[in-house]
Amino acid sequence: MSAASPSTARKASARDRLLAAADELFYAEGVHTVGIDRIIERAGVAKASLYSTFGSKDELVRAYLEGRHSLRRTRMLDGLERYDDPRDRLLGVFEVLAELAGAAGFRGCAFYNASAESPAGGPVEEVSTANRAWTRGLFHELARDAGARDPAALADQLVVLYDGATVGARMDKRAEAALTARGIAASLLAAATL
Repeated sequence: MSAASPSTARKASARDRLLAAADELFYAEGVHTVGIDRIIERAGVAKASLYSTFGSKDELVRAYLEGRHSLRRTRMLDGLERYDDPRDRLLGVFEVLAELAGAAGFRGCAFYNASAESPAGGPVEEVSTANRAWTRGLFHELARDAGARDPAALADQLVVLYDGATVGARMDKRAEAALTARGIAASLLAAATL
């Protein structure tokens, strides 16, 4: 039996098309720079579809960031699967970051970018805070598993280091910033497990 032709294949839902358009445009250009009309045009849907699906641009931004968080979490956890040793897993976070930062179209952290252009207290802050808590939690778990005396303190240091590596990779257009951070993380880990 042959594969379905494009005309008979199920067309993506309006929600999926809106999210795909928002993901592409918001990440490339910013959540406030990109207007609803551009997203609707890119998605090929009616304006009513956006409002019936999301209710507002703020809720579309929330869904975009929630999707980014889910994708980031999946990529990171999948990337860490290749490491067996707890210390290698912790340092592997920076290797996974280097891979992501080396991808075409890398524009840094979607959460930093959106937060920089959004007021406090809205959906951007809410989702970004959850994403950040997940990152800190991941580092805490990895630091504990690697034998750190104070996993919370090491996790706080590694979050700052991860932030710097992400910004450095974006600003300098060099994924190697994450590998430099990996070397610093190795020193921090060694000191935390003496």
